[in-house]
Amino acid sequence: MGKHKKPEYGEKEARAFSMPDLKADDSGNVVEGHAAVFGQSYDMYGCWSETIARGAFDNTDFTDVLFDVNHNLDSLPLARSRNNNENSTLQLKIDDQGLATRAVLDVENNSDSKALYSSVQRGDINGMSYIFSVRKDEWQGLDSDYPSRTITDIAKVWEVSAVSMPANPGTDISARSQSALDSAKKMLDSVRAKLDSSKSESRQNNNLEVERLRAEIFTKG
Repeated sequence: MGKHKKPEYGEKEARAFSMPDLKADDSGNVVEGHAAVFGQSYDMYGCWSETIARGAFDNTDFTDVLFDVNHNLDSLPLARSRNNNENSTLQLKIDDQGLATRAVLDVENNSDSKALYSSVQRGDINGMSYIFSVRKDEWQGLDSDYPSRTITDIAKVWEVSAVSMPANPGTDISARSQSALDSAKKMLDSVRAKLDSSKSESRQNNNLEVERLRAEIFTKG
């Protein structure tokens, strides 16, 4: 039998949303909230505006997603989706608002889990963020100083975090690093370069068609 090829995903991106709805339930070990929200336009470091379209998660791979605090990937995960079913300690599903998450924490044996549950219950931590890869997106106004991007198909969610500052990327202090800004500018430059290349190719094809028609006219004449 041939080897199964791993799916190829785009570059990993991280987003936090200004929808602080992370809550602790009465069971003593479950926190729930939304890692992503449909239709909420947010600023990307002053480079472009961005929106997650409804349906963007319809074909997303939710297997083996980690649940952390403030994207601390060096620590042990507090929950994990594995096959993303009822037996998973992290469960992700799509609802009317966006990507809903439910994490079952081991508060008895894990001090970090106990601390997180307490912080969420107190309201000290009330937001979420996630790391993902995009399969398809749509850009508008690339010729302008501030274009817009609509993410229509998210290929993979890699990690979900409870975050202490649930602001969108343009206003989150923890996200406003020079490297993040440079990455955003590099991404926008790449998209614009592809657009320019596509326009150039289209013009060349049009010119070739004109020359073909002209030659055909002269031949028949």
